[in-house]
Amino acid sequence: MSHRTAPLPGRVTSRRELTAHLVRLEVEVPGWHSSGVLDEWVALTVPGQYQTRYYTVRDVEGERLVLDVVIHDEGLVTTWAAGDCVGDQVLVSLPQGSFALPDDAGWLVLAADLTGLPAVARIAAHHRVTAYVEAPAGTEVAYDPIAGEVTWVEPPAHGSGQTSALADLVSGLTWPAGPGYFWMAGESAQMREIRKHLRHEVGFETTRFDVMGYWSGARGRRLRAS
Repeated sequence: MSHRTAPLPGRVTSRRELTAHLVRLEVEVPGWHSSGVLDEWVALTVPGQYQTRYYTVRDVEGERLVLDVVIHDEGLVTTWAAGDCVGDQVLVSLPQGSFALPDDAGWLVLAADLTGLPAVARIAAHHRVTAYVEAPAGTEVAYDPIAGEVTWVEPPAHGSGQTSALADLVSGLTWPAGPGYFWMAGESAQMREIRKHLRHEVGFETTRFDVMGYWSGARGRRLRAS
């Protein structure tokens, strides 16, 4: 994901640990405004860093953003968000999103790992969905209730050699009849394979799906062990 808008200064007003792998932050950003796109994301720069990381906006009320940060073994934002960051000053870009449901869509299917879960929940609050979420056991209890038909699957175990099995799950789906829309977010290499699968094997036009790589398994990033 990329964004070129100049960032705005903000302040973390709340921090809550949802699970061992997910921390919820509330950030007040004067002058910030939502794009209205349901999977909108922002570039976040935390204290002591110059590089940005991108996060989906879970919820928004005026200039208050809710961001759910996935806690990895290590990382620029992980180290910061794992500690007491309330009161810290951050930089936040204006949002950008890509979710574009066609007017004639008769169905909407979503698939995501933990990084895409905030977008799944936000989209499901506005549309009737069928969703597949890959997340550690217990996430479905600790996270916000998600409207619609939701199937929860656990990610591959540490040491299995796999970072995610979400692409295998999607490759085996039976698609609803008629025009619809598919949205997916997860590990970048797997998302490339799914795009090829949807175009060449399923036969979807590119306006019928949005598949986004949110992170790279090639960098060795894994969820922090519980």
